[in-house]
Amino acid sequence: MYNQILKDILNKYENKRDRAINEQKLRIKKVYEKVPEIRKLDKKITETGLLMSKAIIEDPGNYEESMKDVKERLEKLKMEKAYLLTENNIPLDYLDVKYECSKCQDTGYLPNGNKCNCLKQSFINKAYEMSNIEGVLKKENFQTFDINIFPDEPFEEESMTPRDNMKNISSISEGFVNNFDENNDENLLFYGTTGLGKTFMCNCIAKALLDKNKIVIYQTAFKILEIIEKRRFGRDSKRFKDEEYDLLFDAELLIIDDLGTELSNTFTNTEIFNIVNTRLLGSKRTIISTNLTPKEISDTYTDRIFSRILEKFIPLRFFGPDLRYYRWQTQ
Repeated sequence: MYNQILKDILNKYENKRDRAINEQKLRIKKVYEKVPEIRKLDKKITETGLLMSKAIIEDPGNYEESMKDVKERLEKLKMEKAYLLTENNIPLDYLDVKYECSKCQDTGYLPNGNKCNCLKQSFINKAYEMSNIEGVLKKENFQTFDINIFPDEPFEEESMTPRDNMKNISSISEGFVNNFDENNDENLLFYGTTGLGKTFMCNCIAKALLDKNKIVIYQTAFKILEIIEKRRFGRDSKRFKDEEYDLLFDAELLIIDDLGTELSNTFTNTEIFNIVNTRLLGSKRTIISTNLTPKEISDTYTDRIFSRILEKFIPLRFFGPDLRYYRWQTQ
């Protein structure tokens, strides 16, 4: 998946270079028509440059002396060209190739072979674009996460307060991000009623990993089934090459939100199991967020799916009052 996305981005870089070179050719043609003398100077500059190359090839051990005169001639020609450009109110760099990134000249790579920052940013932008949650991550991330919005008093018969519980969940979530590249097969199951921060925590993890160049796909269970139905039953002739469907299996992290809100039947249950199981077999990470309890998951998706989830997922229970109402009541 990473290699394919990188290939697509580099193809765009190639197109940018081609466009920049074609635009340069048009500017050169325009200048030659306006100031024909510059065409003659460019020809002489090219011929002089070839003389330098010839001197090195013919006498590699003693070329410095013969090069001195050639260099002086080359500098003189360049000065004449600069004078003509200035005299005709043409910027000195007007005939240069105008790359979008001057550091890598739109190749994506620096002279030392390292990736240019523009290439890294392009990859991050693409990952954000595919994630399906680009906009919301500006507001919901680890930097904006406020532990103090969670009550610090006992809740029902729980051994921890909601705040202490969220400190634990937040710590595990950050560890999940920090250890993402390790071969530990960690997956997370967030469960609890609505309004407790499950989706927010999913977004925190998503942004942290997207910023590390990881491919993260965030979809609700309902949307996933729409994608599957389009793939299986759609009339589009290209439905079997649907990128949305492939990403459910290939993304480095798949976040399935609101599991249990989709219509449950044999078909949907089988498809959900297929996605989760295929990802587990391929050591691809998955986070599931649901309002269902483990017992309700078992009843809905059969013991086969339930046992697989419990075996490979870290279950994290969210509890406490609905934060939407709790914050309103305490203000």
